[in-house]
Amino acid sequence: FTTILERVKDYQFKVKFDLPSSPDVLTDEPEPLGKSAGPNPSRLLSAAVGNCLSSSLLFCLSKSRVPVADLKASVETVIRRNERGRWRIAGLKVKLHPFMNPEDVPQSKRCLEIFQDFCIVTESVRKGIPVDVEVDA
Repeated sequence: FTTILERVKDYQFKVKFDLPSSPDVLTDEPEPLGKSAGPNPSRLLSAAVGNCLSSSLLFCLSKSRVPVADLKASVETVIRRNERGRWRIAGLKVKLHPFMNPEDVPQSKRCLEIFQDFCIVTESVRKGIPVDVEVDA
């Protein structure tokens, strides 16, 4: 799939997905660079990891016939400077809280062991993703 980004102004971009039913997303950098008019790329990555893990867990639990009333997730993104002084995402701490009946918890054990392996985004980030960059100037 292909994602298209168009500059709106300053550091704001309109992100267009290749799904007709998906609305565009406005991204922006935080102050002082931008105006925080939308999430920045680090926040989108954080959301992608949390969403992918949540979906993987829900899918596994549904296949195991474990009813989940709701699920909440939080992703703490740790940012640090690297050895060259550049800001980098140093870690993501994900907490998932599925709301299940206590009697269903034992049946969920297998899913809790394997669901991460099926999360495309998290496993790709963990392994490092090759990125080819071309600039047509």
